[in-house]
Amino acid sequence: MNDNGDKIDVFLGVDVGSVSTNLVALDLSGEVLASVYLRTRGQPIQAVQEGMREVGKKLDGQVNVRGAAATGSARYLTGVVIGADLVKNEITAHAVAASHIVPGVRTVLEIGGQDSKLILLRDGIVTDFAMNTVCAAGTGSFLDHQSARLGIPVEEFGDLALKANEGAQIAGRCSVFAESDMVHKQQVGYPVEEIVLGLCRSLVRNFLNNLAKGKKLEAPVVFQGGVAANIGMKRAFEDALDLEVNIPRYHNVMGAIGVALLVMDEARYMGESNFRGFSLADFEYLTSSFNCSGCSNNCEIIKIKSGRETLACWGGRCGKWELEFDSPAGRVPRG
Repeated sequence: MNDNGDKIDVFLGVDVGSVSTNLVALDLSGEVLASVYLRTRGQPIQAVQEGMREVGKKLDGQVNVRGAAATGSARYLTGVVIGADLVKNEITAHAVAASHIVPGVRTVLEIGGQDSKLILLRDGIVTDFAMNTVCAAGTGSFLDHQSARLGIPVEEFGDLALKANEGAQIAGRCSVFAESDMVHKQQVGYPVEEIVLGLCRSLVRNFLNNLAKGKKLEAPVVFQGGVAANIGMKRAFEDALDLEVNIPRYHNVMGAIGVALLVMDEARYMGESNFRGFSLADFEYLTSSFNCSGCSNNCEIIKIKSGRETLACWGGRCGKWELEFDSPAGRVPRG
């Protein structure tokens, strides 16, 4: 509550990906009041519910939720579960968050557990972007896998990489070749810190070769996503780009911050929020799918229910099933 005893207006952002589920609550000035970073573990609904339970505890009921929004690969499902007022793609969300933290940002590097993104902006507008969702060598799972092979917690990679001098040369085009190269470097006696820096540089080369080819990367540069916690990756990017790389304080929840900022902008045009409340953590949800036989497209339709009530359907090309249900998912703007 504020000094007058009134509840504080907040905006919620939820970013659900294949590896992590991130939630934030922002105040009217865009400051983070609460943040939660969880592993999705293949159960996005349960992860969202657990995250909402934690955010609710941190805010202790002293807030009025003015708007809620969802992003990430599971954004439509998440939008139904939380009663989102806005559902947006992750490119837009990450770009908005980076521009909020570093005004004038021109290059956004984002690396998560299963994908990576490069976003180029000019005057706050996204002018180009690229995503890698097919090759593990350009994502955080690459470092996770190699850290297990080395027997070193990935959290220690950054400190080790900073101790290295040159870094071992390790192939970066494929995680299989990289592992073979790493094993060879171990066998010939390379110090572990040189191998770790070599792995970081390998990931950076893969990122730049796959996503940045033909693109001009300019300062200011912002590095976000879970992998940004690895200070060795910051060093590797700075060496490769010859530019300073900024890592935001809340680098691992930037998608959630961005979509919360977007719904904050929309709030002036909205009435009461569709947010289902922090008690949504106690509801039971069930998802299923079926093929629509209405035409030759034979679309797979996703359906979500709470108890006997069907909350929403989506996935068809024509929008027939989306319009069938008067649900929060059917009313929120999407992008």
